[in-house]
Amino acid sequence: MIYKEKITLEYTFNSSPKVLFNRLSTPSGLSEWFAKDVNVRGKIYTFFWDKSEEKAELISKKDNKFVKFRWLNEDDDEAYFELKINIEELTGDLALIITDFVDPDGKEDAVDLWDNSVANLKRVIGT
Repeated sequence: MIYKEKITLEYTFNSSPKVLFNRLSTPSGLSEWFAKDVNVRGKIYTFFWDKSEEKAELISKKDNKFVKFRWLNEDDDEAYFELKINIEELTGDLALIITDFVDPDGKEDAVDLWDNSVANLKRVIGT
């Protein structure tokens, strides 16, 4: 079994939790920044990119708070990716916290991929 390394990334947003959550949890929202297209059947999300597709199961979700997925082709039973909205109590600042499990050798590439995806998300939302 290949064990993956857990990474946590934080990005600040100037957005309402509801607007951001819509982009994190719906097929139309996810296809604006994360994948070219997204289909959902029950709890299974199919993500389409240029020349590939991956299926993930929606493990849990709380409206305007977080979504948590597990890739169906994942060998590591502990691995998942989570998109969580955090609101700082004192300042009211909103942040997107991404938790992912990556191959230690590909950590830098994974961070770059998330950075680019989140840059697309910010552009879509207009922040």
